[in-house]
Parts: sequence; C-alpha cells; structure tokens
Amino acid sequence: MRYCFVLGVALLILLACRPKPKQTFDVIIRHGTVYDGSGAEPFTADIALQADTIAAIGDLGDAAGKKEIDATGLAVAPGFINMLSWADRSLLMDGHSMSDIKQGVTLEVFGEGWSPGPVKRKPTSKPVDSLWTTLGGYFNYVQKKGVTPNVASFVGATSIRIHELGHDNRPPTAEELKRMKALVQQAMEDGAMGLGSSLIYAPADYASTDELIALAQVASQNGGMYITHMRSESDNILSAMNETFRISKEAHIAAEIYHLKINHERNWGKVETVIAKLDSARNAGLKITANMYTYTASATGLTSRLPTWVQEGGASAMRKRLKNPVTRKKVLEEMRLGIPTKNSEPKDVMMLGFRLDSLNKLYRGKRLDEVARLHGKDADETVIDLVVRDKSTIAAVYFLISEANVKRMLTLPYVSFGSDAASMSEAKIFADWGTHPRAYGTFARFLGKYVRDEKVVSLPEAIRRLTALPASNLKLKKRGSLKVGYYADLALFDARTIADHATFDSPKEYATGMQHVFVNGVQVLHQGEHTGALPGRVVRGPGWKGKRG
Repeated sequence: MRYCFVLGVALLILLACRPKPKQTFDVIIRHGTVYDGSGAEPFTADIALQADTIAAIGDLGDAAGKKEIDATGLAVAPGFINMLSWADRSLLMDGHSMSDIKQGVTLEVFGEGWSPGPVKRKPTSKPVDSLWTTLGGYFNYVQKKGVTPNVASFVGATSIRIHELGHDNRPPTAEELKRMKALVQQAMEDGAMGLGSSLIYAPADYASTDELIALAQVASQNGGMYITHMRSESDNILSAMNETFRISKEAHIAAEIYHLKINHERNWGKVETVIAKLDSARNAGLKITANMYTYTASATGLTSRLPTWVQEGGASAMRKRLKNPVTRKKVLEEMRLGIPTKNSEPKDVMMLGFRLDSLNKLYRGKRLDEVARLHGKDADETVIDLVVRDKSTIAAVYFLISEANVKRMLTLPYVSFGSDAASMSEAKIFADWGTHPRAYGTFARFLGKYVRDEKVVSLPEAIRRLTALPASNLKLKKRGSLKVGYYADLALFDARTIADHATFDSPKEYATGMQHVFVNGVQVLHQGEHTGALPGRVVRGPGWKGKRG
C-alpha cells in the first residue's frame, strides 16, 4: 500500500514537471513593431492568427505557429483601406489587385457616383448568372469569381439617376423619385456603405440638392453615410462645400468629401478658408470627413472641359450635337468665356490614352497645347474634334494642385486616403490602359515621401488614417485595427524603405517596401511577391440584414 502511494506521488511529480504542450496557431508573426491603428506609439509584440481572426497579441514565446514570420524591423499594421477605388471592373479582369496589394491595401471601396449596381441590362444570350442588375448581384458575382482584397461599395447617385431618368437633364417626377429612393433602399439592404455622388460630371450634376437630400435620407435611415465629389473643386469650391454641409444637416447623415483638393493656381490661396469651413462645420456638430491622394495632379476625361448641357442624353447624343455647327459654336464660346468655370491651361493637361490606336500613336503622353499644334487648331476645337473622333471621354491628367496645399491637407486628422484608380497588374489585358501614378503609388508615397522623408505626419498617425479612421467612418465591424477578435487583415512593411516609383511618364511601376500582407488570415503577399491567393470577401455596410447579396 505504501509502495503504491509513493509511486502515485512520484507519477504526479513527473506529470507536473513535464513541459506543457505549446498552444498552436495557424500563423505567428514574431517581434514586429506593432502599430495597432489607434495612433498610439508602437510596441514590440507577437501576433497570432487563427483562421481569419487575430487570436492573440503579446509575448507568444510559449506558443507555436504552423507558419511563422520573423517581423523584426518591420512595421506591423492593419491592412489599409482605399476609400476611393475604381477597381470594381479591373478586379473582374484580374482579381489579384497587384498595384494595391503591393502597397498594403486590403479593402477596396467603390461608388464615386457610379457603382456596380443598380444597372439595367439589355436582353442577352449570356447565362443569367454571368450578369447582375443590383449591387447585391455584383457582390455575389465578385465573391464567386474570387479576388485578393476585400471589397465594399457605396451606391452611386449617378447610377440611380441613370437607372430611372437615363441621361435626361430634368428633375425626376414624384413617381420616379419614389423609385429612386427604393433603389437606394435596396442597395443599402444589399450592403452599400451609403450614397456616393460625383457632381462635377454629367448626368450627375443635373441632380438638384433637394434630390440628393431625398436619396441621402434613405441612406441615413439605414445607418449609411454620404460621400461626394463636390460640384466644384475650383472657383466655386466654397459654395460646393455649403451644399455638402446642407445635405449632411438636412438628411441627418455623416458626409465625406472625395479627394479633397483645390484646383487652379488662382484658387490655391483659399486653402485656409476651406479648412476653416470644414472645421467650423465639424465644430457645429456635423460629421464631416474627407479623403485625398498624394499628388499635385488629378485625372479625368477631356469631356470635363465641355459644358455639361451638351452631354445630355449620353455620349452618342453629345457627339451628334458637337457635329452641329451652331451647337459647336455655342460650346466653343462658353469654353472661351469660362462658363461655368475657366478651363485649365492646355499646357497643364496630359493625354493618358485614346480608344483608337491611331490617336494613341500620335498624342498619348503629350500635353494638350502640343496636341493642338499638331492638330492644327486651338485647344478647345482640338478637344471637340478628338472627343467626336475617338468616341470616348479621353482620359487625361490635369496638373492643377499646389504641393504646399497637399502637405497642408495631409495634416488634417479627419482625412483618409484613396487612389481614385483601378488596381492593375502586368497582365496583358491592362497593357493599353493609360493611368495616373496614383494607381501604383498613393499609399506608399504617403508613407515614404510625406511621413518618413518629409515628416509631415507621424507614422502612428499616418497608419491611423489609413486604417481605423476610414473603418470608423464606414462603421465597419472588426476591421481597421489590430485587436484580438478582429479580422486578420495586416500589412507588414519596412518603414525605412517603403517608396513609390510610379511617375507621370512611367505610371505603371510597383511600389516597394511592403513585405507581407494578409487578408482574412490568408497570406497574399510574401516577401513582396503575390502568393496567388484570392481570400477577399464582400464587406457590407450597416444597412445589410442578410436579406440580399
């Protein structure tokens, strides 16, 4: 009996002395410098991932990972949020999102006026499931196809208007407005983040403020926000801001200004007035935020130089009008007089690309003043001739922004970031796509040039504005911060070397310095190279109740 007792005690001692089995996780990222997204100073820690979730943060020396990454010397941050992405089409062509993944972007947000749905479809012989008519239908399609980043979208006020009114320049009838509001409601239930507008373009600018308020009220009732490319970013920027504030106030909705900037040198001095108006609106209780890109040039179509009334009815109707000598004369007179606003100087406009190869060979990459000389007419007549001949909007870069103003706006604590571009790769399908360097460099340029080199913003604050700030504005659940229980979207980069390389002359150059990226716990970038993984999900807005999409 005594022998059995002694043996039992010895066995217990042996068991107690045995090393405990290590807790095992799918991934452990070790010894990284953690920037959690809050703006607080970083700390050194290990981060464990289990499935799609951050499972632990701290000293995990007693744990083991099925995969382990030594992040010594690397910044470990939440994945970046691209608040203005045009990747809704490019991701369907190539879902890897190379130009953005190599900068740490893990969420692409669409919907600047135009959104993937709602859209009317003409009868087709294609399979029904290859198309969609609603935003929820697009979400289903992109999820089924497979993409690397997460995706989200606003519903575009322009898309809503086109769905019911086409390209007519008129107010909606009471019945049409009712249907437009119903479309916003459906999109919110499909998971839209809110309502997006693009009021500098036709047919978007045919909408009255009251029409926008009515649609924004529906988004507000579903917890969404209003986000806008204002009617003016130039001569009339102050009145455009007043309209944004009115919509926010009367629709009881948070509002964000797309790509905050001030165009044309004659307006650059308004920067402090613009900022004072923003701060005043926020101090008065309105929830107003903004986003921007890190360049002194914008990009849009040559058609933006034309009066919007001539664009009524769509592109074909516009070209028909421009061929009419009387209409053409009127358009040229308004362009000359600067109605409604004076055009940028031709020397400040660079051609990005044409639909016709013959025009690409002649004019791509050239400034409008040189194109006009080659064409043999003045700049305004050249624009009309080219738009008619090419049957496209003709993408162009506009050098209109002050570097000093860019730096000033970068300091604003309520400003996040967006590329205002598609996400592309070296795939052949993108070979003829002209683009702005912001497609390849917006986020890396911010972290390299403005944060590290010029110290305009501290690194903890910069990461907050790339992550937690936009996540909060969008009311995202469990994204935008490094916290236990949050989705494992992470960007690991070398803060000492991260840099953009895309230029206006060579815009398709990948950024460098981003080492590892995870989306929903799956590694999509390993030592700067894409893994080929497609773990992206649809991230739905606050109005989604699981009924659709």
